[in-house]
Amino acid sequence: MRILLQTLVIAAVLGLLVSCEQDSDRKVESVESSQLDELIRNPISYKGVDTAAGPVMTFDQEIIQFDTVELGKIVERVFEFTNTGKSPLWISNARSTCGCTVPDFSKEPIAPGERGEILVRFNTADRPEYQDRPVTIYANTIPGRTVVRLQGYVLDPNLES
Repeated sequence: MRILLQTLVIAAVLGLLVSCEQDSDRKVESVESSQLDELIRNPISYKGVDTAAGPVMTFDQEIIQFDTVELGKIVERVFEFTNTGKSPLWISNARSTCGCTVPDFSKEPIAPGERGEILVRFNTADRPEYQDRPVTIYANTIPGRTVVRLQGYVLDPNLES
């Protein structure tokens, strides 16, 4: 049993070594000596930007369930959020994977501590059964993309249960 276990461990290690990508063209980003002091004092900074001082988009709900609606209805839900960061929040874009789901957002900055909202309209025409509609929000946050979801069931009255 011990020999079998040792053989498996050796095979796994060899498999990892063989499967590792060897890319000699990779570039390693170095830290200039003038940046080293700042990096040591503030390890959460990135290229001179203090990530702790940036905006943070904190949603009341990242997933909103719209339960069951009939085919052809327009579902409207509002994703509410607060800028819990330390600088103004700018939303540059919000979009979904198809034209049936359309987000609408304010183009004005949201100050720290202030609330904002994103209205999402989902046209259920030709979209029967369970739906999971992602909306990707692009903002000056780190990371720069946030995904919220609208989920529910679209009932087609023409289909028999």
